[in-house]
Amino acid sequence: MRAPNFTVRLATSDADVLAAQRLRYRVFVEELGSDGPLVDHEGRFERDRFDAVSHHLVLIDEAREADGHEHVVGVYRLLDEAGASAAGQFYSEGEYDLGKLKSSGRRLLELGRSCLHPAYRGGAGMFYLWNALAEVIRERQIEVLFGVASFHGTEATKLAAPLSLLRHRHLAPETLRVTAREENFQRMDLIAEAELDRRAAMLDVPALIKAYLRLGGVVGEGAFVDHAFNTTDVCLILDTQAMPPRSRAIYEGRI
Repeated sequence: MRAPNFTVRLATSDADVLAAQRLRYRVFVEELGSDGPLVDHEGRFERDRFDAVSHHLVLIDEAREADGHEHVVGVYRLLDEAGASAAGQFYSEGEYDLGKLKSSGRRLLELGRSCLHPAYRGGAGMFYLWNALAEVIRERQIEVLFGVASFHGTEATKLAAPLSLLRHRHLAPETLRVTAREENFQRMDLIAEAELDRRAAMLDVPALIKAYLRLGGVVGEGAFVDHAFNTTDVCLILDTQAMPPRSRAIYEGRI
């Protein structure tokens, strides 16, 4: 495979969106074992009803496209307040009560379906996506980013340490603290803070969640057990106006 030649942009065609959905299928269905009513197993597309009202930020490897392979190797789905109004809700509202965010009077943007092709993990791809996302945030004057992020699996006992770490050390302030819906609510304070091996617990936190924690991200109250996706989800919230200066510089690609 040639060296990556990255471009990041909002999807401009049906082909871009289909390629993003094909990548999502590879990651969420084939790797993580998820499913859903609109998943196309024959065509290998992971999709849902929110795709039609969302923007899709796609990472394209031009070198890969030139070699005749699928060109989208990373994706973020962006759902703004207008899109959520058209859909009747944000995606996250199926798992969390977002009342505090929606009544805050602040400009919101939901991030979802974030994934990278396996061959591009641990490299520069995610930073390209973040830098492009930072530009979207500046242009739209977004104040609060949020969205669900996942641990693989639905057995809370296997996730007790990282969930407890998030609850003890990274709980959102009361004004932004969303709460997991009761029907699939999972307590996160499963291990007392004094008994927690924080270093070992952090090793079990997925890389994407760790990245948001470094930027000042916080989590809502309770996890949501998503049996259809075979995941245990937490709601991440990032107040862009409260980010530490160094974190903001890293996020915007200035250092």
